[in-house]
Amino acid sequence: MNSRMLALAACLGCVTGIVHAAERGDWVVKFGAHAVSPKSDNGRLAGGALKADVGDDVRPTISFEYFLTPNWGVEVLGALPFEHEVKLNGAHAADVKQLPPTVSVQYHFLPGQQFSPFVGVGVNYTRFFSVKEKGPLAGTRLDLSDSWGPAVHAGFDVNFDEHWLLTLDVRWIGIETDAKVDGAKVGTVKIDPFVYGIAAGYRF
Repeated sequence: MNSRMLALAACLGCVTGIVHAAERGDWVVKFGAHAVSPKSDNGRLAGGALKADVGDDVRPTISFEYFLTPNWGVEVLGALPFEHEVKLNGAHAADVKQLPPTVSVQYHFLPGQQFSPFVGVGVNYTRFFSVKEKGPLAGTRLDLSDSWGPAVHAGFDVNFDEHWLLTLDVRWIGIETDAKVDGAKVGTVKIDPFVYGIAAGYRF
């Protein structure tokens, strides 16, 4: 079992344990925008001949968090599809869309206070679709496999009153996808992005 599968198993075990021990709490819904910024080295394909680079993108996001206790919450993050430019050896080779829903267990250090930092750990599933081949890949078919991976989260809430809040946060998500060209695997693209965001929230 590789390190990613061990991390996923630990995350799921944490979620299960907290849910069984939890009491009912509040819901928080947040609307905002997040930037997905892949790491700078996204891997080499075709036996090392092609250097892959995946571009950044910003999209509106929505999240729902259920507070099991004043400190512990379970959050689901969704977004409009992100679209990334893919370059091979510096040449624009494809545009691809992806959806990265993420479920996290979060600990809020100062619930009820005006300033409340939090940390979280969770599981991400990323689906790639609407691939448009260009340049060196024009006339071929590029397929990117779906990805499961761990996610870590940190940020803080600024609570204006008992209902309204503002959140600033950052995540790291483990995303890898196997790339195939005309059915033949050419390598693995390691995206592993940081995700930066701001959101307005309402507690009810």
